[in-house]
Amino acid sequence: MHLTVCEPTAMSTAMDPPRDVSYPQSSCGTGDSVASLDDVAVDFIANESSEEESAGEREEEIGANTELTNNPTDILTEQPTHTETVSAQRPDSLSLAMAEPERWTSRGDGEVKLRMGESGFAAEPPLTVDQMFKTAVERFGSYTALGWKEGEQTKTINYQEYYQACRTAAKSFLKLGLERYHGVGILGFNSAEWFISDIAAIMAGGFAVGIYTTNSPEACQYLAENCKANIIVVENHKQLQKILQVQDKLPHLKAIIQYKDALKEKRPNLYTWAEFMELGRDESNTQLDDIIATQKPNQCCTLIYTSGTTGQPKGVMLSHDNLTWTAFAVGRHVQLTEATKSQEIVVSYLPLSHIAAQMVDIWVTMKVGGATYFAQPDALKGSLVNTMREVRPTAFMGVPRVWEKMQEKMKSVGAKSSTVRRKVAVWAKGVGLKTNLSKMNQNGAMARTPVNYRLAKKLVFRKVRKALGLDRCTKCYTGAAPITKDTLEFFLSLDIPVYELYGMSESTGPHTISLPDAFRLTSVGKLIPGCETKIHSPDQEGNGEICFWGRHVFMGYLNQADKTEDALDTEGWLHSGDLGKHDDNGFLFITGRIKELIITAGGENIPPVPIEDAVKEAVSLVSNAMLIGDKRKFLAMLLTIKCQVNGDTGAPEDELTPEAVELCRKLGSNAMRVSEIAGGRDRVIHAAIQEGINRVNENATSNAQRIQKWIILDQDFSITGGELGPTMKLKRPVVMKMYKEQVEHFYKEVVTPSTPDNSLPPK
Repeated sequence: MHLTVCEPTAMSTAMDPPRDVSYPQSSCGTGDSVASLDDVAVDFIANESSEEESAGEREEEIGANTELTNNPTDILTEQPTHTETVSAQRPDSLSLAMAEPERWTSRGDGEVKLRMGESGFAAEPPLTVDQMFKTAVERFGSYTALGWKEGEQTKTINYQEYYQACRTAAKSFLKLGLERYHGVGILGFNSAEWFISDIAAIMAGGFAVGIYTTNSPEACQYLAENCKANIIVVENHKQLQKILQVQDKLPHLKAIIQYKDALKEKRPNLYTWAEFMELGRDESNTQLDDIIATQKPNQCCTLIYTSGTTGQPKGVMLSHDNLTWTAFAVGRHVQLTEATKSQEIVVSYLPLSHIAAQMVDIWVTMKVGGATYFAQPDALKGSLVNTMREVRPTAFMGVPRVWEKMQEKMKSVGAKSSTVRRKVAVWAKGVGLKTNLSKMNQNGAMARTPVNYRLAKKLVFRKVRKALGLDRCTKCYTGAAPITKDTLEFFLSLDIPVYELYGMSESTGPHTISLPDAFRLTSVGKLIPGCETKIHSPDQEGNGEICFWGRHVFMGYLNQADKTEDALDTEGWLHSGDLGKHDDNGFLFITGRIKELIITAGGENIPPVPIEDAVKEAVSLVSNAMLIGDKRKFLAMLLTIKCQVNGDTGAPEDELTPEAVELCRKLGSNAMRVSEIAGGRDRVIHAAIQEGINRVNENATSNAQRIQKWIILDQDFSITGGELGPTMKLKRPVVMKMYKEQVEHFYKEVVTPSTPDNSLPPK
């Protein structure tokens, strides 16, 4: 990623140990063209394969067909010393007097010492999930909580109905035999049933465990076994088959629930959603209320499994306080509006097995009484824009690939516009970029808005926002992976600032957030109040490992004390593994990742991401780039070309994207397929890529950071291919193994120049 050069600044030092806190038992009370953007429709982010907020207007009617239901269950049924300490006052052993909890645990039934502060956000009283939910019901009971489409109708439930549905589902889980501190796995696309299953699992004393929809049966088995899942909730027959394949290997599994479509076969302990909800509808509240009353904010309630780019996924244990405090801190920090003033609206479409989606869609929205509307399952294959236009969210979160797909589609549509409209769009974008950069540098405060900006807003910007469904959206966010400066500037030129945030599963999502009055391009923003950042062992330029402190820091990895000790140091700081630095204004910039750092044979440390991003910016044809050179004499690079993606499987295809075809024509190539370019087969494209790499090399800080060889691979990286993780992060060890032959070929020859005469064999 393109990085801003910043001066080093003094970093924060280790915090004093947090004060002790007692936890009351919870109660049951309390140049590119953007013209013709109305044409950017169904497939503007087509063929994407799946992996934080805002002040907005009062919720509006979404359409004449919107229908408020009286019974949510009816509608949903129709369709510093790291020593482990046994937790104090656990519900199953209340008579045991135990020592004070430590700051971490790897036990599912463990408790931790919260990182409380004396004042400000960090001093906010701890809450359980049930306590936060009940407060939301008391304050926003009649406001819409969830909405979804059934055919052409939009169905909704309010907060009171939402809460009762969760309680009914919790009683059903208990009747099916859910045990304390055992998992409820949820495998499917975002839906009201997903949310209800998640919260009900927590209420019933279990763990909510999201499972990536792209997981193989074996991966599902690992997660279910690791969390001792008693129950697994699946979306449809396709996901059901994954669980049935490994059911015999899951000794803790007692029941499976399918929440969409009719069952194709009857099996023991297999339930439809309607059957499941009926189980608990008439059950006594006593057992559930007793369990809720024994829950504490410092106990685990959710497991987020890391994507496992370097091994088996680890179960990140998040406490009630992790979820409820982070929801409070984020909502307050980004100044979200509570529903009693003006309801926030979000669209749920990103994978809920990831903490970012859960935090935005479930917890932050609940905290402020917002409404979450569910996109269609094919959202990332093209239908998301339709949902966006209908719902008109006030806040929107997109991973970088979503923003990149929007950018590509808008460029493609704009290129087909008339000359006049293209010129107007180019002028407007120039005005937009200049004005918004000026706003950014003045921290959002401009004495006077330029006349030409107001004109550009009327002629172009408003139309763009309306076409994308972002006309009410005051905060657009990106996170989970690096985004290029080119994409950020593209949207900024259209008067759509995209704010970066940064965090990890182990920090319950966000740690730093960019704000309208406090952001810088390529920076991930500033600290959420109540949190602390420390740069560990900074070098002369201020670069070091980014470490976190705060109530958002996780409890530990389930049943993995050794891994937990690797992540948390003796003072309780979470070591992110990311390299970064602050500028003089406190903005954090990510400069690399420790495990990704390339150390050449000459001993030079080289972060690969900035070089990879520079190549992608210099050569628009390139989709993915991976730098090679650890323990080698020089740097080399694997490149992939932008291609079409199979809408059903997410697998890369041979056909180039329309944008790539257009670029080829401009360069004088007739290529239509990746296979016509890969391995140096197209001399024109090869020469153009080499020119781009030469430009990147000219900006290299040393000879060791120059790319000496490269190759275009036969297919793009993808989740299905294994090269990318669920959040689109590059799995470098996997790529190295897959393309071992090509990598070794780089270093067989003494010759280093990359020319058409020195092309390398494709895979």
